[in-house]
Amino acid sequence: MEKFTRLTGIVAPLDRPNVDTDAIIPKQYLKSIKRSGFGPNAFDDWRYLDAGEPGIDNSTRRVNKDFILNQSPYDQSSILLARENFGCGSSREHAVWALTDFGFRVVIAPSFADIFFNNSFKNGLLPIALDAAVVDDLFKAVDGKKGYQLTVDLDQQKIITEDNNEIAFEVDEFRKYCLLNGLDDIGLTLQHADDIRTYEQRMKQVTPWLF
Repeated sequence: MEKFTRLTGIVAPLDRPNVDTDAIIPKQYLKSIKRSGFGPNAFDDWRYLDAGEPGIDNSTRRVNKDFILNQSPYDQSSILLARENFGCGSSREHAVWALTDFGFRVVIAPSFADIFFNNSFKNGLLPIALDAAVVDDLFKAVDGKKGYQLTVDLDQQKIITEDNNEIAFEVDEFRKYCLLNGLDDIGLTLQHADDIRTYEQRMKQVTPWLF
């Protein structure tokens, strides 16, 4: 998993509450478990005017020019600004894969669905929950300037606006440690690889019939 320390990026405003995981990545794309290749189909039903299926060349599809992620410079955004209850619906981990494959590293919203929130940390995506009034102010700032950027400093747990105002945010210490060090569940386990090998060698002597 890629480390997350400090990021400065363009903010894409998605001014809709209750964005569910089927909107983030529709169900027909859930056949693959490769964790990559989902970016072109993130928000598929909103980005394209015709139906999509796995394996279709998206360059041949009609694009919805009114959707924010189809507009420059927001097609290069790395920070998504959203409304309450982001990531609700089914528990598909593919939703986070689609967002990260598109290029997002941060999602800011007043609240998140629990499973989406947990899946985000496990896949290198930082979900930041802020007071709704603060999110309102950020939407106003983003709407006031095309290509508005924010800096997110995970170590200092703060967001820095273009006016150099700082917004503090909370994050669980263990999840923060994992993101800063690029550790998913497998990475955490591999930190104890020597202990695991020692245990396996001992068990081969104690219970050889298991091997």
